[in-house]
Amino acid sequence: MIYLDNAATGGFKISAVINTANKINKFLCANPGRSGHKLSNEGLILVSETRETIANAFGCSSERVIFTKNCTEALNLAIFGANIAKTEVLTTIYEHNSVLRPLYRLCEQNKITLKVLKPDQENDLYSLIKSNLSLNTGMVVTTAISNVTGEVIPVKKIGELLKDKGIFYVVDGAQAGGHLALSLKDDNISALCLAGHKGLYGLMGTGALLLSDNAELNPLLFGGTGSYTMLKTQPSSYPEKLECGTLNLSGIASLKEGVLYATRNLSNFHDLLISLSKQTIDGLIKINGVKVYSKPNPAGIVSFSVKDLSSQEVALILDDEFDIAVRGGLHCAPLMHENLQTLNLGLVRASFSAHNTSREARALISAIKRISERV
Repeated sequence: MIYLDNAATGGFKISAVINTANKINKFLCANPGRSGHKLSNEGLILVSETRETIANAFGCSSERVIFTKNCTEALNLAIFGANIAKTEVLTTIYEHNSVLRPLYRLCEQNKITLKVLKPDQENDLYSLIKSNLSLNTGMVVTTAISNVTGEVIPVKKIGELLKDKGIFYVVDGAQAGGHLALSLKDDNISALCLAGHKGLYGLMGTGALLLSDNAELNPLLFGGTGSYTMLKTQPSSYPEKLECGTLNLSGIASLKEGVLYATRNLSNFHDLLISLSKQTIDGLIKINGVKVYSKPNPAGIVSFSVKDLSSQEVALILDDEFDIAVRGGLHCAPLMHENLQTLNLGLVRASFSAHNTSREARALISAIKRISERV
């Protein structure tokens, strides 16, 4: 099969990731840091090494790397846990439901007022954020890359705008991790949320919440941390403040290998994915009845429609007849589809990884041409 659904989860895992997970599941099934024996201590060392690796890659302190089971959990911890005195929140139409639903919930509880910003030809996103900031703005939440079109959001520029204003800046890095150079310190990000299983080449069931040194969150989860056992409250130090219960040791340790691989190859993979997305876009726009909604981008995302066919139907045909895996539908980003006027049929999303090839891009273009010709 030609796997082009990497924006949902990475289809290729390097051998170091697989071998690390297999080794731990076979030889190191011990709770990291919870007991005093050698296996438990060895597990704790592996977890600590992964924290350090992620911290070095994304410009934060290692104790402020909080492991989660996915980016959604990290976003919930950041949004619900944000300790903001000012209640106005700014977000955008680009956001995934992992951002929108927590914010809508806070609105329902009358804890925040929400402004959803919609760029147009006259106002780009940065300008809209700048013009909508007020004395009551306490938090801004943006993605770093749209999971629908692959559009890159100017995170660094937004962070610089918010610097020293006391505004909590949350960035959804689900699509950007491993594809863009992001730094909490350099980009003035308060909380960066990552998926381990996409551009970082880790396993499903892994993610991370990264906090700047001055960011403070209230815990949402309460339980065992292996330390401060006599406290009736959750510990106040990080990562224990936000991270409790048994950790996914095999997933976390193997994520270290994925992060090292992604960051060492960041520049080359960035250029390759722009090239693959450009090749695909250039081929698709020549096909009668195909409309493309993406521009070349470092996440390798290409979204398009085929005449009046539903996106799910096109995805099924690609799967059944051409052995090509893509995703149809609304991609959990309803406001983006509303803005693109694609709510009815959705969009077909092909998403490449650095391990896809030019030949596979040509195969997709050929398949879409054949589908379009027979409609």
